[in-house]
Amino acid sequence: MHARILRDLRNRTAVAAFEVQRQAYRHITRNEQLPARIRHQAQLALNAFPHQTRPGNVKNRCLETGRGRGVFRDFRLCRYQFRLKALRGELPGVMKSTW
Repeated sequence: MHARILRDLRNRTAVAAFEVQRQAYRHITRNEQLPARIRHQAQLALNAFPHQTRPGNVKNRCLETGRGRGVFRDFRLCRYQFRLKALRGELPGVMKSTW
C-alpha cells in the first residue's frame, strides 16, 4: 500500500477519534452565555489538540494510487482510476454514456 494512502487513513482515524471532544469544545467556545474564562479555557483546549486531529488536515486522496488531485469524493478515486474501473464495470451504477 502506498505511504500517502496510509498517512491519509491514519489522519482520518485521528480526526474521527477526537471529533466528539472537538465539537463539545467548539460549542462551549461559541456559547456567549458562558463566562469568558470558561470559553477561553475551552479555546486553549482546542488549540492543544494534536495537529493530526484537525479536520482541515484531511485531504481527499485516491485509494488506488494516493493521488491528491482530481479525486471524486463519492468514490474516493482519481479521475483516471475512476475511468478504468467504470469501463471494466467495477463501479455499480456507473456506465459510459451514449446518445
